[in-house]
Amino acid sequence: MPGLIPLLAPLILIAAAAVAFRGPGLRPRRSLRLDEGAALGAVLVALLSLGLLVAGGPVTATVVPGLLAPRLDAVSVTMLLLVSGIGWVVLRYSATYLDGEARQGAFTGWMALTLAAVMLLVTAGTLGQLVAAWVATSLALHQLLLFYPGRVAAQRAARKKWVTARAGDAMLAVAAGLLLWAYGTADIAAMGAAARDGLAPASALWAAGFLALAALLKSAQFPTHGWLTEVMEAPTPVSALLHAGVINAGGFLLIRFADVMGLAPGVMAGLVMVGGFTAIFGGLVMLTQSAVKTSLAWSTVGQMGFMILQCGLGLWPLALLHIVAHSLYKAHAFLASGGAVEVVAAIRRPGPVAVPDARAVGRAFLAALGIYAAVGLAFGFADKSPQAMALGAILIFGVAYLIAQGLADAAPRALTRRTALASVATAVGYFALQKGAEWTMAGTLPPTPAPGPLEWTLMVLAVLSFGAVAWAQATFPLWSGHPAAAGLRVHLSNGLYVNAVWDRLLRAHARPAFPAE
Repeated sequence: MPGLIPLLAPLILIAAAAVAFRGPGLRPRRSLRLDEGAALGAVLVALLSLGLLVAGGPVTATVVPGLLAPRLDAVSVTMLLLVSGIGWVVLRYSATYLDGEARQGAFTGWMALTLAAVMLLVTAGTLGQLVAAWVATSLALHQLLLFYPGRVAAQRAARKKWVTARAGDAMLAVAAGLLLWAYGTADIAAMGAAARDGLAPASALWAAGFLALAALLKSAQFPTHGWLTEVMEAPTPVSALLHAGVINAGGFLLIRFADVMGLAPGVMAGLVMVGGFTAIFGGLVMLTQSAVKTSLAWSTVGQMGFMILQCGLGLWPLALLHIVAHSLYKAHAFLASGGAVEVVAAIRRPGPVAVPDARAVGRAFLAALGIYAAVGLAFGFADKSPQAMALGAILIFGVAYLIAQGLADAAPRALTRRTALASVATAVGYFALQKGAEWTMAGTLPPTPAPGPLEWTLMVLAVLSFGAVAWAQATFPLWSGHPAAAGLRVHLSNGLYVNAVWDRLLRAHARPAFPAE
């Protein structure tokens, strides 16, 4: 049965993990190569699933009613391709990175199990499989985070993650129960079809709220983000897997239940507010970090916030595209972080840094607006929703910051040309990928709803907020010498001390040790 093919990917990895666990304290060369081969096999299964989807269309294959039923559609195949591809790269990297470690076999086994759990999650067609895979992903990841159990910092961060994850598990379990009560079925596709037809019982609206809470907790949204910025004691492959894969589970959950989420505009508005604030907060704190991996972790906090913002605006294809793009970028960033310092140190500074003044920044914003308008007209604005236009406006600010560096009076012409070309390429890439995502997900994900007064207010607030941050960042060299800037930097580098509050609430600083899962 074609619908059962996606199930082969996690089963292959589970079998390979069982072999790796047979020699946890040794260097099981054959076992490690088996896991690497299993990951490659999962990639091939994902490609085969894509071919079956194109040939036969979406389908849910029931193995155990209500409990195990893989779903084959555009969302699940996209995520399966992403997870299997990143998993294969991470396992290959781990074989060299951990070569000689006393527990290399156990590490590889837990890595394979984590990947298998994520694959079961993204291909879930029933509530039972979704909830079980959600919990299993967290439990397997916990073992990786405590790969060096004697490190107090690792214990403290893992404890924080443990508490947050269990709260998220509870929220998802409640949401699943409410959805089962509302629609009388555990089939996720059937729920989506009923919700798209307008069936919106009160329990479904409450379920949307609990789904949102589960997603916010899973994707490290403010103020529960602290654990993500502290889990740096684990090996680098774990960071790559976490930041490029597992952390996206919150956004995937919202996308999978997009039809149900659309029934609760108030919940969607809450996602916009929390996600937008987290995006700005994480981005600002990231700029103050000196450690490479810590800066990348704060970048993930901000990126997950932007993904949640997109979900709140109902831009479901763009949110899925964001997951794919961020995962690929962040996996590479973490796996290459070891050589980042040497690369930066080797760069020879040719002369004084070109600092744009206020007029140059103003010209940059106008130029970015012109580029956005020209490229947008070429692709067509007629079919763009107001939410997509607002997201494009936020893109303008990023492009403007890039252009400003090339418009500084002291900037060489070569830099000006390069920033201009990069800006045009960014705008073209944004519109092209947006078109591709919307075309690919047509019929699978619901269209963006028409905004009401609340949505318009939130969109204007988001655009103004991101615009203010972009202006402040572009003009930072002009006001960085002010005494207040130094104080602000200190507060931001400490994450406005929100994490310290959680430490006190959870008593993580006083009780670093706790039983392993």
